[in-house]
Amino acid sequence: MAWLYLVIAGLFEIGWAIGLKYTEGFTKLRPSVLTILAMLVSFFCLAQAVRTIPVGTGYAIWTGIGAVGTAILGILLFSESASFARVVCIGLIILGIVGLKLTS
Repeated sequence: MAWLYLVIAGLFEIGWAIGLKYTEGFTKLRPSVLTILAMLVSFFCLAQAVRTIPVGTGYAIWTGIGAVGTAILGILLFSESASFARVVCIGLIILGIVGLKLTS
């Protein structure tokens, strides 16, 4: 169950990170409220996960899921660079996440 909480926390981290773009500096009410709610859900789920999973592992995987998901959505939604080097670096983050999961 802890790993499920961690994945959910990571997905909501992606949501709030992308949401930050839509808040326009927290000047738009609806995106701001949704972004803050996503933050709260993400932190709550992370807190539940690290009750069982070591905090270093949980935090690293949480940020990794968020970083990879946000980078991919940045490419898809905002036309951010999809250069070879950037895609390779995203792949390295994924390898790190898998490595942490396998060693925990």
